[in-house]
Amino acid sequence: MNKYSIVLLLMVMVSAIALGQDKKEVLLTIDGSPVYVSEFKRVYNKNLDLVQDESQKSVDGYLDLFIDYKLKATEAYAQKLDETRSYRKEFRKYQEQLSRNYIFENKVTEDLAREAYERGKDMISADHILILVGYDAVPQDTLKAYNKIKNIRVKAVNGEDFSTLAKQYSEEPGAKETAGKLGYFSVFSMVYPFETGAYNTKEGGISNIIRTQYGYHIIKVVDRREREPKRGVSHIMISDNAGARTFDPEERINEVYAMLQQGKSFEDLAKQYSDDKNSAVKGGELTPFAKGDLKSKAFEEEAYKLKNLGEVSKPIKSEFGWHIIRLDTIQDKPTFEEEKEYLEKRVKEGSRSKIVSHAVNNKIKEKYRFSQKNDYSKFFNEFVTDDVMNRKWKYDTLSTSQDKVLFSIGERDVMYSDFAEYISERQRRMQLSKTKYKIIHDMYDEFETQALKDYFRYKLEDENEQYATVISEYRDGLLIFDLMERNVWNKAKSDSVGLQKFYNDHKKDYKWDKRYEAEIISATNEKTAQEASKLFKKGKTGEEIKAQLNKDNTVNVILTTGIFEKEERELPKGFKGKKGVSDIYNQNDSYIVINVNAVLPAGTKPLDKAKGSVLSDYQNYLEKKWIESLHKKYNVIVNKKALNKVKEALQG
Repeated sequence: MNKYSIVLLLMVMVSAIALGQDKKEVLLTIDGSPVYVSEFKRVYNKNLDLVQDESQKSVDGYLDLFIDYKLKATEAYAQKLDETRSYRKEFRKYQEQLSRNYIFENKVTEDLAREAYERGKDMISADHILILVGYDAVPQDTLKAYNKIKNIRVKAVNGEDFSTLAKQYSEEPGAKETAGKLGYFSVFSMVYPFETGAYNTKEGGISNIIRTQYGYHIIKVVDRREREPKRGVSHIMISDNAGARTFDPEERINEVYAMLQQGKSFEDLAKQYSDDKNSAVKGGELTPFAKGDLKSKAFEEEAYKLKNLGEVSKPIKSEFGWHIIRLDTIQDKPTFEEEKEYLEKRVKEGSRSKIVSHAVNNKIKEKYRFSQKNDYSKFFNEFVTDDVMNRKWKYDTLSTSQDKVLFSIGERDVMYSDFAEYISERQRRMQLSKTKYKIIHDMYDEFETQALKDYFRYKLEDENEQYATVISEYRDGLLIFDLMERNVWNKAKSDSVGLQKFYNDHKKDYKWDKRYEAEIISATNEKTAQEASKLFKKGKTGEEIKAQLNKDNTVNVILTTGIFEKEERELPKGFKGKKGVSDIYNQNDSYIVINVNAVLPAGTKPLDKAKGSVLSDYQNYLEKKWIESLHKKYNVIVNKKALNKVKEALQG
């Protein structure tokens, strides 16, 4: 579980301190600091269903959890964890992320999403020519590149072969080999200006000159076709990482494929053999996807080669392992309303976000009376030395006469000195190729945007109670995560002596169930399983039986060997677990016979085999002792009268 997930769980135990809380009834105090009834009731009602221990669902039981949480938060502030650099960085990151839900310009976002929806109905095949020139190039280099692409476009429009022009002039890496061919693409596949140029050009036409961060482009649209709809597929996957199992993944996938050809059920084989556990339980079914959605292009391309429902691919290799794919559904095109949430998310994350950001900045400026007081350009181009181009500009201070107001927003004045400090700090992250003028110009745009959004977030906690609640929950949750990491989790991990002692004191809690060193034969029919059983009883090994029964390119059996606990999926339900050859079991339309070479008795797991469980239990033990110490350190007083009112309100 990652840090963000753990903090979300910690947030279950807290709620925000609302406005005007000083007028509300106090439920308890911690060293004199009040905690209010409204906060407890809000948390209780919000999280009751998440509490698994029935004894803690009563008000009294939940109050114990609530007090423990508030004690941890109190201790975190006492240790000044909210002042650490790591905390401030992490909290700011979340604050920025959360505020995006409130800061975006909805109309602009929706318009871009609707445009993307319409474009997404088609796929375009295009060739292009690129003349490289960055946004940071000096004006004469930019003009030179523009004139070059302009002359090439004239040649293309006048009928010269576009592929030949691409090989001769394009500065895209590999253009001589590809002749500028991009193949088919659709919405969100290219940067927004390039995509717009392509979609605004007719089939067979040459685009206008397009400017992107890479340089100047012209595009020839070779073909435009309706985009293929989403597909629903199922798959059987054999991972390259076999773990403790002793089989070759390619050999195993071919065995499974042979069984499919022999009429075995796809769903049953997926349940029995697929290493994709999430889809295996559903017979291999995956969430529908469109072209461009998947990380694995090999998988995606193979899925789109299938034309008929129920059609099954041959085994293919991807970066994740081996797959057999079956086409289940070809979906109708969704409506805009059905896709709106997804499309708006893509708009906010991709190159279109700059358009949205510009609209947002204008909206914030208007709402909070932004005013540009002085033109920064002339002063900073003289004040900042050329050392900034090598990230070595040293900023000391500005004199009183120099430190003017750069701009104001609301009641806040942003000074020249603030921008100077920003340049000094940010120069370490900038591209070295930029001119000084471009560095200062780009940094000002970033600085102004950050200042606007910082002010928006600053006001948002006062203006939006929902945001204030969530951000307060996260603030305390993150602090408690850092506190727990310091006092419990890391301590347990580093305390090898304490861990060993804890294990020695609790060995009885870490037991193996019976385990079976076994060879498992899965056969296509009962007769073959009976043959395998006879051969096992004659002393044949699993490999020998497999070689004997799989003949004439027909897979009749699949062999799995290893050490298994009784509940593992390889062992059939009802397995009796005796040494020797088992009965024949029917599971997932396969017939299974097991040769148990050894029964490993139940017993105590050594520490190295039980370490995950021992560490978790040791952490719980340390947390319990630590919370006891917090109860001794802080004076908690519960207002019994207020508590009784809470019980009446919540429990009747």
